[in-house]
Amino acid sequence: MTDYKTLVFFDLETTGLDTAVCDIIQISAVCGVQVFNVYALPRRPLTESAKNVTGFTVSDDTLFLRGTPVTTTPLDQALTSFIAFLRSFPGPLLLAGHNARWFDAPILTRALKQFNMHEEYQQVVTGYVDTLLISRNRFRGLSAYSQVSLVKHFLGRSYDAHNAVEDARSLQDLFNSWNMKKNIVVRFISKA
Repeated sequence: MTDYKTLVFFDLETTGLDTAVCDIIQISAVCGVQVFNVYALPRRPLTESAKNVTGFTVSDDTLFLRGTPVTTTPLDQALTSFIAFLRSFPGPLLLAGHNARWFDAPILTRALKQFNMHEEYQQVVTGYVDTLLISRNRFRGLSAYSQVSLVKHFLGRSYDAHNAVEDARSLQDLFNSWNMKKNIVVRFISKA
């Protein structure tokens, strides 16, 4: 059983759903009131589905969110900044994400390995907690387990889904509403 001192909620927005090839376009994380958010200009085009869901587009080497240009950082610098943000919290540290095990974690790991940062990252982050797996296990019988559905069910509100900052904030609120004991959370940890 792995223990942890800090849980940081995170989310990625990407150019598509293929975890083997999609590019990261937004990395966000929330821990208490501390917020990390960075945008990266992708090398590969966004799928039509990703454009429709996230509101991101690229034109003339500029990333736009719903038609407004956003400042981007090269992905290697974005990852360096992300690790620095995570270092600011006491460890052992876990990242919590909705569907992190099958989506966000593999994409983040691939990017970190691409820039030879995975070992440094593993010195900071000991593992992942997937709130999708927790919700399916702990709250059986719900009609849907998407983060949007869970936030509506448990918090009675909607939010700006598929914006990584808002996804991370809402996930933190959702998780906190569950009052989950640590001994339950540790059962859902996967290695970083």
